[in-house]
Amino acid sequence: MITKTQDSAQSDLLGKLRRVGGNASAEQIGAELNRLGQTPVPLLPAQELCEAFLINVLKNQGTVACAPDRSEAVKCVAKYLHERFHTRKIVAGNDPRLAAMPWRDGGVLPRFGAAEQEFSSPPTPASLSYARLGVAETGSIVTFTGKSNPAANNLLVEDHLVLLDVADLVANLDDAWQRINAAMEEEGRPRGINFISGPSSTGDIDAQLVMGAHGPRAWHVILMGDVPDEALDNARSFIEQRLNQL
Repeated sequence: MITKTQDSAQSDLLGKLRRVGGNASAEQIGAELNRLGQTPVPLLPAQELCEAFLINVLKNQGTVACAPDRSEAVKCVAKYLHERFHTRKIVAGNDPRLAAMPWRDGGVLPRFGAAEQEFSSPPTPASLSYARLGVAETGSIVTFTGKSNPAANNLLVEDHLVLLDVADLVANLDDAWQRINAAMEEEGRPRGINFISGPSSTGDIDAQLVMGAHGPRAWHVILMGDVPDEALDNARSFIEQRLNQL
């Protein structure tokens, strides 16, 4: 039941809308109608897509490397494992793309399966995922969880390493969801879809940033393919300039 007061308020509102709309031309009304359902194009920190993605990964407290091919990507994994853990071992999902990597080129010893968390022993040092997509707008990678990429590998490790093909890099979240929906139509729904945008962190305790509170302490993205030579240097320079301005 609408009361007299509610009816009066509604009439006032509709009257205001009519007065505002009455001053608009047909072209203005048509332009506004065309905007419905469209989201603004997000501004990226760089015009070049790879550079914009790398900048945002670094903003998210991640680390990055670039490799022109799979062999160099394996060497990047080996270098990271040696510098961080003095090991050649890593856990990787049962993704055919990971199985096909030339592991001998870097002397890496992958164990295919899920990371295991044992309270009586240290957690698995590092895991490796092969991203379905990268999103330049947010500096995120997208994974489909399942046998090829167990969710545990994103969570139950000290360091999470990710391989991403340049061809799977998109500009924004809208583009990412278009690609995801197309993949689901072709392959069916995955168990889960993860957007990962950095290592685990929290500021809940005394407003102090703590890394690794609920997952990996470190997050390392290796961008594979035809990456412009200056993209990585430009991304690091961008972050350095921002830090100097603080």
